[in-house]
Amino acid sequence: MNRPSYRVTELLGDGIGAELSEAVHRLAGALPVHLEFVPVDLRVENRRARGKAIYDEAVEKILDTKVALKHPTATTEESPNAVLRRRLDLSVIHRPVYTIPGVPTNFRRELDLDIVRIATGGTYDDPGRMIGEDGAVSLRIVERRPVREAARYAFNLARKTSKSVTSSSKYTIQKATDGLFEKVADEVAGQFPEVPHSVELFDALLGKVIMAPQKFQIVLVLNEYGDFLSDMACGLAGSLGIGASANLAFDASAVVRTALFDAAHGTAPDIAGKQLANPTAIFLAFSMLLYQLGEISLGQAVKNATLDLLREGVRTPDLGGTESTSSFTEAVAEAVARRVAEKSRPQSAEPAG
Repeated sequence: MNRPSYRVTELLGDGIGAELSEAVHRLAGALPVHLEFVPVDLRVENRRARGKAIYDEAVEKILDTKVALKHPTATTEESPNAVLRRRLDLSVIHRPVYTIPGVPTNFRRELDLDIVRIATGGTYDDPGRMIGEDGAVSLRIVERRPVREAARYAFNLARKTSKSVTSSSKYTIQKATDGLFEKVADEVAGQFPEVPHSVELFDALLGKVIMAPQKFQIVLVLNEYGDFLSDMACGLAGSLGIGASANLAFDASAVVRTALFDAAHGTAPDIAGKQLANPTAIFLAFSMLLYQLGEISLGQAVKNATLDLLREGVRTPDLGGTESTSSFTEAVAEAVARRVAEKSRPQSAEPAG
């Protein structure tokens, strides 16, 4: 029987990027689908040599394959992440943050939070300007379309996972911008009457997530707020760099038309080439990509196999283990293959009574 086949743009990166790419390819080989990786070299030396042309190539290939997996890239003259978000109109970022076995943390509670962040607007889209010598101003921008796209995504996610949505802003102070955000969020909430929806002031939300994290499941936020909340949540989980995220663009029907998945951590040049890189985050990003392709059970198998091995003590040195990048990858690939085989095995008939 022919295996399902998919094309995935792979954005090659700096530092440990080469080792992470090898790890993903080994893991992909354990799956009962065929993944054709279409490479684009985004390493810093290639970006400097080719300039705008390398981004033209990346955008063309991503628009063709619809999905991309990005490895960490060094931010030098520009941020490749920022360039790609702008060029591809990636208006929404989905960052799941949850307690990961084996990651030391000062936070003693279980964390399981989906942060849906509008990736455009706010003051981030305006660098600001000086007013004379003693003042400065920046324009805060909130637009209806990206808010609506993020809200629809958040509520659709809640519907699929039986979770609740909390929209959070400073609508009592920023009445025009944050008020528009909450108005649009409430309009979209009306289309999902079965999904519980609450509203929290953002400063209060930060404290409440720490005091009672179980009360929050999916949090919908504007650009800056999502940036702050993601870092705080990752800090509570124990690491700013262990997680993964999806960067999403939508068509007019609110369907994801382009999706770029990446690990949250950096290039770690000090350990590059030493087989010390931890591929957990890129595996979690890869699992999200499989979800987007519609391979839900395979995405679950990759995520659960990775986390279960960490729970069992199979870890790289950064988490107190002894596994190399390759040996940890091999363990995950074998665990995924085993799970897939067990799920596809026909159930034996019950013996006659």
